[in-house]
Amino acid sequence: MRHNEPVTADDIENVTLAALPSALPAETVEPSVDADLPDNRYLNRELGWLDFNSRVLALAEDVSMPLLERAKFLAIFASNLDEFFMVRVAGLKRRHETGLSVRSADGRSPREQLGMIAARAQKIANRHARVFLDAVVPALEAQNIRIVEWNDLDEAQQSRVREHFHNELFPVLTPLAVDPAHPFPYISGLSMNLAVTVRDQAEGGEQFARVKVPDNVSRFIRVDELTGESEPADENAPQPTALFLPLERAIAANLSELFPGMEVVDHHVFRVTRNADFEVDEDRDEDLLQALERELARRRFGSPVRLEIGEDMSEHMLELLLRELEVHPADVISLPGLLDLTSLWQVYGMDRPTLKDRPFVPKTHPAFGERETPKSIFATLRDGDVLVQHPYDSFSTSVQRFIEQAAADPHVLAIKQTLYRTSGDSPIVNALIDAAAAGKQVVALVELKARFDEQANIKWARKLEQAGVHVVYGLVGLKTHCKTCLVVRREGSKIRRYCHIGTGNYNPKTARLYEDVGLFTAAPEVGADLTDLFNTLTGYSRKQEYRNLLVAPAGIRKGIIGRIDDEIAAHAAGNPRAHIQLKANALVDEQVIDALYRASRAGVPVDVVVRGISALKPGIPGLSENIVVRSILGQFLEHSRILHFGAQDEYWIGSADMMHRNLDRRVEVMVQVRDRRLEADLQDIFDSALDPRTRCWELRADGSWEALPAAGEEVRDHQRQMAVRRRHHTEPTPN
Repeated sequence: MRHNEPVTADDIENVTLAALPSALPAETVEPSVDADLPDNRYLNRELGWLDFNSRVLALAEDVSMPLLERAKFLAIFASNLDEFFMVRVAGLKRRHETGLSVRSADGRSPREQLGMIAARAQKIANRHARVFLDAVVPALEAQNIRIVEWNDLDEAQQSRVREHFHNELFPVLTPLAVDPAHPFPYISGLSMNLAVTVRDQAEGGEQFARVKVPDNVSRFIRVDELTGESEPADENAPQPTALFLPLERAIAANLSELFPGMEVVDHHVFRVTRNADFEVDEDRDEDLLQALERELARRRFGSPVRLEIGEDMSEHMLELLLRELEVHPADVISLPGLLDLTSLWQVYGMDRPTLKDRPFVPKTHPAFGERETPKSIFATLRDGDVLVQHPYDSFSTSVQRFIEQAAADPHVLAIKQTLYRTSGDSPIVNALIDAAAAGKQVVALVELKARFDEQANIKWARKLEQAGVHVVYGLVGLKTHCKTCLVVRREGSKIRRYCHIGTGNYNPKTARLYEDVGLFTAAPEVGADLTDLFNTLTGYSRKQEYRNLLVAPAGIRKGIIGRIDDEIAAHAAGNPRAHIQLKANALVDEQVIDALYRASRAGVPVDVVVRGISALKPGIPGLSENIVVRSILGQFLEHSRILHFGAQDEYWIGSADMMHRNLDRRVEVMVQVRDRRLEADLQDIFDSALDPRTRCWELRADGSWEALPAAGEEVRDHQRQMAVRRRHHTEPTPN
């Protein structure tokens, strides 16, 4: 799911549409307490994830999408699939190889799941390659954007690329021979490589060599820029043709320069994916930061979990790679055309605005601006709560300004904040440093174990510590995933607390790409709860019950299931408002699913909007005929988590998805939104997402997803509609 940043499935959080959500940890399955429900009531989560990535691919197939957006979704699909193998498949392989017999919720062993994944992954990867070759490449060429082979270049262009090769590439290439004196080289994860067969012209006999394609330069050589053809003669001239030559093609065409005196017999491209999952023993290691740095260094040497090859690779070469890399044939994916289409981000980066979605410019929430003399955020929150929805509401003029004003305000005594992921040049971190320099008490809980952001978070932790910020790493055995900020301010003779609790990370870059909601409040009970929470995270408090929050791992699952049961009781008592609505990135927790099944059996309508995986089977008579599950993908990555319980008239937002990892192994926070105006905003999100005209996919009982509305029916875009609705905010109602 981060558009041009590495995708994590935390946000698949990191699938990414935008990089699409996420970390994908191995999870154990708890036995269900509902023995009267059918055994086959869950869908397989691994196949569900592959189905999610298929929906991402469907966006690349959609000819109504701007062309470069289609290329972008091809890149997102590729990045998502890389992470799926690095984490989910790696975890299943580890279980299988160590003999762990834990079965999935749908009753399958790790070996059975690996077999299903292998077949499905090859099919979906081939579809991905064919969409690129048969649909997107011709469409790009029609717009004077060509991805070319060496032989497509004329003599002058080849000469210029050779010059570029000698000046820029040749010095950094290192051909590695394989013979009795040179063992098979280590192949790093996700690197592009050329497997080369050479023959000694004097002595005969063939030898193998490997050439790594540099990964610290652009994947494509812009041939038109090298030759000076990229600029039109004048502003009225037609758009010049952009020529993208894959780096590996340029290297392959000049292999003789790397092996003088040898005959290059053949060459083939391959790519290895390695296990990137690891565990840190927090009970053994006294210094979590140092332990994590050691494990990050080991990540490079994880065992192979996938070998991607071109479909023209010879049997002899494939046998050699399988033997030397110790890869099982079932882990080979053979593809036509280019490997690693994550590189299409470079093509997307072209300055061709007519081939992209119109740039979206977030608006400042009226509560925080659009006056001749805007009030401070603190004065605004004293008048009432504010709900923001990114990217429609600007992050920089709401969340970022809140923290920056707190850092600069002489009346602010303390700032306490959780940091799970943030941007490369983080204004949030800079504001915390400024606050510490100004003598304020500043506490930053930096989650070092945020998957694929570990190195960045280590850097932030050290920078904050050097500036005098109190940096803590959370609780042993748990990731701190909640999105919370607490500002303590002296106002006259009193202390007042201001809070932000959201569904998204404190990251200005992803806040322009991810759909998230956040609550600003000065409500005393919420401030008291956050104070207790930070005391738990930084000290030895063992508090588990809160006034206005649900906090995992102790409270969120219990709180949600209790409220589902209350809806069932309200429906049985004749309350016509009994209704459950849930929006999340994933729904795989069996206990929550079983509670929703009970609600459906009792006649309570249940609407689920899930971006990624749903293990719930909707529409089964006697079990789930009252449940509808939808998925919405689009320009922005749908990332907010929202719950609505109709009979109780309660709305909750927070950081937790309905997954084992969130409910059992993370510190998560959900807060109740109590202001009627803000409740109406949240209901607008559900109403738009569930509108019969909204473009979406709907889950069927057999696990298939049906694209809606049907052809010929009226279609509306949920995200565009939300952008329009968010322009009609109202001011806070005074408390």
